[in-house]
Amino acid sequence: MIKIEQLYKKFGHNSVLRGIDLDISEGSVLALLGPNGSGKTTLTKCILGMVFPDSGQVYFKGQSIEKQWEYRNQIDYLPQIANFPNNLTVQELIKMIKDLRNCKAIKEQELIEVFKLHPFLNKKLNKLSGGTKQKVNLLLTFMFDSPVLILDEPTTGLDPSALIVLKKLINDAKSANKTILITSHIMSFVEEITEEIIYILEGRIYFRGRIAVLKETTKQSDFEHAIASILTNY
Repeated sequence: MIKIEQLYKKFGHNSVLRGIDLDISEGSVLALLGPNGSGKTTLTKCILGMVFPDSGQVYFKGQSIEKQWEYRNQIDYLPQIANFPNNLTVQELIKMIKDLRNCKAIKEQELIEVFKLHPFLNKKLNKLSGGTKQKVNLLLTFMFDSPVLILDEPTTGLDPSALIVLKKLINDAKSANKTILITSHIMSFVEEITEEIIYILEGRIYFRGRIAVLKETTKQSDFEHAIASILTNY
């Protein structure tokens, strides 16, 4: 589904990606992990064509994404920080995104219901709490039916009820054989929704495999300690 070959990216003198090679097959559910500044967000933005690598290639369904944009119609993306236009209401934002995507939003009403967003539809975005903005962010991501989901820190600001909804949405996407790439700092969440991780350190893939294998390799009984031991022993 997605293939990355020898991806390098610098910002000034800072090397963020240092030769990333990665294959993500159709129907994979992967967590992309690593400390702050490790290159996770830069890597996902290279996949989306939002950041141009200095060298290397990204392929989507066997085709290079260089100078392409149509492939993005097959990806639903949740950014870590959603910078919404403050002067729009929630309803106006939903309409704007539907117009920009120019495809049917099949789950719009369902998501408004499950996230309890009806009271906020006519409120301006600058009047919303951080948690409510994240629910709107999730609605905009999941209301379409694309085969690929990229979720950057999807749990940010969510209350326990909304977190349960998010987990169900991800599990439904898994059941539909969608390809899912998630970044998160919440290890209990990662362990619950996926079995395979990619751990990036200083712009390189340090580990890829199942959580059970990481625990065995690091001789740790729980996931959080296994991740911590990587940083301790690196």
